Amino acid sequence: MHTYTTSQNAALLVLRIIVAIIFFHAGIAKWFLWSIEPMEGLPVWLHYVTLFLSIAEPIGAAALVAGFLTRAAAACLAIIMIGSIPISQFLMGVPFFTAPQLPGWDANLMILGGCLALAAFGAGAWSVDALRRKQSLRPTAADSTPGSTSSLTSTPDG
Repeated sequence: MHTYTTSQNAALLVLRIIVAIIFFHAGIAKWFLWSIEPMEGLPVWLHYVTLFLSIAEPIGAAALVAGFLTRAAAACLAIIMIGSIPISQFLMGVPFFTAPQLPGWDANLMILGGCLALAAFGAGAWSVDALRRKQSLRPTAADSTPGSTSSLTSTPDG
């Protein structure tokens, strides 16, 4: 288990919150698609993928804010971002750089970077993951009896 400094824990918390806000907004913005038919000119499969994302993105965002299964949630959100880049580029013709009137997929790369950082480093000390790890490391009465083997483990989703 790696211990971070207070400023590193704060940076991980801020990163979790920023990435979560982006995914929460993106997921909520797709909710209107539940009440309409697939848009003309776009593949029907993209409509259903977008419906799935309208549920998955807010759930992933909530997991990041709480710091619950952070590495897994961030990895799943990173997969979403990896998928969004070719769809933006090739299906929708979005340019790389953001312009005043047109979003670019450079923002998708920045969000992907945040997801990868959280997947690599975890949530930090201020998270449900850290609380779960502390509880799993706490010795039980069975661990303190003579001749018993310790069952102390560390969870990898810190």
